[in-house]
Amino acid sequence: MRRRIAGFALAALVLAADQASKYVVLHGLHLQDGHMLILLPILNLVLVWNHGITFGMFAGAGEKILLASVASIVIATLFIWLWRSKNWITCLAVGAIAGGAIGNVADRLRYGAVVDFLQAHLGTVAFPWVFNVGDSAICCGVAVLMLESLLQPKPVAPNGAQR
Repeated sequence: MRRRIAGFALAALVLAADQASKYVVLHGLHLQDGHMLILLPILNLVLVWNHGITFGMFAGAGEKILLASVASIVIATLFIWLWRSKNWITCLAVGAIAGGAIGNVADRLRYGAVVDFLQAHLGTVAFPWVFNVGDSAICCGVAVLMLESLLQPKPVAPNGAQR
């Protein structure tokens, strides 16, 4: 039961951090589209409105409600997965993914697009995509699930052979 609570709590924490950071970018820093603020030697803040999904795919105007609806179904599925999981790492990873996804759906419904503002760079070479806190949580959660899957011991069949 504790692992489920921790997963849901992490989802809430990711959602709160995502929405708070977007609020600061939009209302505290008053970043305008395309203007850049150098935050760290490896991180810029630059406001970009993502009308599509990952990497701006499906950015047509007619798909906003469809994208939000599909994402909502995915979030519900993630919560079912979290509830049924018996593994701490899975609960936390799925919670991070769900929290980030909820933040992006909230943006899409509120603004018609997702607020992206983080741009990683190394010297003059910039990561070509701009992302947000929710996107980061989604990517980290997926990476943890993939690593967990790769590192799990293989089940052994009754005759001693690995499946």
